[in-house]
Amino acid sequence: MARRKKSDDGGGLRGDEWLGTYSDCVTLLLTFFILLYSMSSVDVQKLKSISDAFVSVMTGESADSFVEYNMYNGKVPVIGGESDVEGVVDAESLGKESMYQDIKNYVEKNNLSGAMDIIQDERGIILELKDSVLFKSGQADLIPESKEVLDKVNTLISALPNSVIVEGHTDNVPIHNYKYASNWELSTQRAVNVVKYFVETKNNDPMKFSAAGYGEYRPIVYNNSEENRAKNRRVNILIVNEKENEE
Repeated sequence: MARRKKSDDGGGLRGDEWLGTYSDCVTLLLTFFILLYSMSSVDVQKLKSISDAFVSVMTGESADSFVEYNMYNGKVPVIGGESDVEGVVDAESLGKESMYQDIKNYVEKNNLSGAMDIIQDERGIILELKDSVLFKSGQADLIPESKEVLDKVNTLISALPNSVIVEGHTDNVPIHNYKYASNWELSTQRAVNVVKYFVETKNNDPMKFSAAGYGEYRPIVYNNSEENRAKNRRVNILIVNEKENEE
């Protein structure tokens, strides 16, 4: 009986060795399509913001990095970033009813409750800051300690399209010094200096802001005690209800 010749390479081939390569290819394709599916659920606005910031980096504009807080133009962080501000308000999700609660949550998360009160009226949302948080008595220059509070407020108002009115108020104690002839001048200059900080230091759009000084003539309580006079000395940052104004 004739012997079967052995294969030249030693034999042992079964003919299905290609299945290993095929299974690897199928696994890679499955992984690829799962990745595509997961990317389809990425927040479109954030993806656009990252894309825009990347273009800014490549063209040499102000953004330092598309994953960092843009300290030059005041934009809200896209992801990560150097800012320790929490709970930035989503402007697109804000409605008339939800704005107050969203801003209240932002103030609480950023430990601003001790520096301001939040008031809602027909004009919009008011951040009512105590004058001692921003100024020395009888002065309109911002104190260094005020910058931390104003920076957090700036992050909030920069995220919103609404106009902002800064209003200065004093108590009824007369003032007359070489800088300010009356409480009118003091309250107005305080409001102007807060606006200048938002516009000149934080690079916000000046068209968005206005300033007003009311002196002692719009108190919230009677000026019959030091405690009440302290309440009347304030700076209001009004986030204007744009929809209400359009009506």
